[in-house]
Amino acid sequence: MAREIVIEPVTRIEGHAKITIQLDDDGQVADAHFHVTQFRGFERICQGRPVHELPSIMARICGICPVSHLIASAKACDQILATEPPPTAVDLRRIMNLAQVVQSHALSFFHLSSPDLLFGFDAEAGGRHLFGVLGANPQLARDGVGLRRFGQQVIESLGGKRIHPAWVVPGGVDAPLQAETRDQILAALPEARAATQRALAWYKTSVRRFAEEAARFGDFPSAFMGLVGPDGTVEHYDGTLRVVGADGAVLAERTDPRPYWEYLGEAVEPWSYLKSAYWKDLGYPGGVYRVGPLARLNVADRMGTPRADEELEDFRGRLGRTPSSSFHYHHARLIEILHCLERLQAELDDPEILSTRVRSVAGINRDEGIGVAEAPRGTLLHHYRVDGDGIVQWANLVIATGHNNLAMNRSVAQVARHYVKADRLTEPMLNRVEAVIRCYDPCLSCSTHAIGQMPLHLQLLAPDGSVLDECKR
Repeated sequence: MAREIVIEPVTRIEGHAKITIQLDDDGQVADAHFHVTQFRGFERICQGRPVHELPSIMARICGICPVSHLIASAKACDQILATEPPPTAVDLRRIMNLAQVVQSHALSFFHLSSPDLLFGFDAEAGGRHLFGVLGANPQLARDGVGLRRFGQQVIESLGGKRIHPAWVVPGGVDAPLQAETRDQILAALPEARAATQRALAWYKTSVRRFAEEAARFGDFPSAFMGLVGPDGTVEHYDGTLRVVGADGAVLAERTDPRPYWEYLGEAVEPWSYLKSAYWKDLGYPGGVYRVGPLARLNVADRMGTPRADEELEDFRGRLGRTPSSSFHYHHARLIEILHCLERLQAELDDPEILSTRVRSVAGINRDEGIGVAEAPRGTLLHHYRVDGDGIVQWANLVIATGHNNLAMNRSVAQVARHYVKADRLTEPMLNRVEAVIRCYDPCLSCSTHAIGQMPLHLQLLAPDGSVLDECKR
C-alpha cells in the first residue's frame, strides 16, 4: 500500500514548512513536496493604505530581510511619484541593502548550515547547532556572529533600528549620512573581511567531504536569473535582468525588468501558501529557474571587486562556468559577503556619500509603480496600483523564495529518491532532505501570499485569551 513520510517542521529555516515524501506500493520514493504552511497576506493587508506608508509596512513582512522589502517598495513608490532619488540617496539605499545581504548570508551560512558542514550530515542530531559549532570550532562560530552583528549594526547606524528600519522613503532616504557614522563603519570593515576570508578558506578545504551531496542536492539543469550592472557585474540595487541557461548561454536580457508579467507567470498549488513563479516561454511547471547568490554568480560576467573576483575565478575553476548543484549556494554566499564588504568600502570612500541632498519630493503622478531589487535570496518585485489620492487599490509581490519554489520541490524529490529507504528510515536520511531546502535559504514570512486551497483557521481573541470569533476554511 502506498505510504507517506512527513517531515514537520523543516528545521533551521526561516518560517514554517513541512516536507511530504510519497512512497509507491513497493516502498520507493515516487515524489516529494515542500509545503509552506504559514500565511501572511501582505498583498491584501496594504490595500486601502496611503502609498507613502508602504515601504515601512512592507519592511515588516520579515525580520530577516526587511531592508530588501523597504527598498523594492520605495522604488515602486518612486515610480508612482514619477521622481528620481538624488544620487547620494541611491548610494545610501545601496549601502543598507549590501549590509543586509551580509547579515542575512551570515545567518544562513554560519547559524543554519554550518552545523551540517562542520559535523557532517550523519552526525548526532543533538549537536548540530550553533552552540555545537562554538564548542568544536570557536573561530568559525565567532566569525558568524561577528559578521551578522556587523551587517545589523550598519543597518541600525543608518536607519535607527536593526529590524524594520523606516529610513528608506519614497524619493530617497530620510536623513543624510554623518561623517562619524561613516568612519565607524569603515573602521569595522577590515575585521569583517578577515572573518569572511577565514570562512572561505575553511569551507574550501571542508567541501571535499561532500561530493556525494553536491551531486544530489538540487543538481539538475535549469535557468538562472539575476540583475547585472552595465558592465556585467553582480548588481543588488538596480540593473539589467539577465537569464542564462544551464550552459551559461544568455536566454534573455531585459534592460527594464519591471514589466515582469511579460516573462514571468505565477501559479498557485492547493498544498502550499507559496506561489510558484515560472519562466513563461517554458510554461508551467517546466519553466524552472533559480535566483539568489548562486544565480547571481552564474549570470554575471564577474563580481566587480578585486578579492571577490579572485574567489569567483577559483569557484569557477573548481566547479565550471555555471555550476548546477544547489549545494553550491553555500559557497556563493561567502563570495557575495566578501563582494558586499568591498562594495561598502568603495561607496563609503566616495566624498559625495556625505551629501545632504538625499530626498526628492513629489505628489501622486502615476497610478502604478514597480520596484525591483536583489534581496539576499534573489530577485524581488513589488507592484502597486493606487487611485488619484494615492490610496493602494492592489498589490502584487513576487518574492525570491517564490522564484525558487519549483526548484526547491524538484530538489527535495531528487534528494529523497536517492537517500530515503522506506525499509530502514534514519534521521540522517531525512536531515539531507531538509538540508537541500537550507541550501536555498528560503524566507517563508516574505513569500507566503497565495490564498490557494490549504486549510485556514483564523481566530479573534479577547485580551483574556477567549475566542470572540473564528473562521475556518
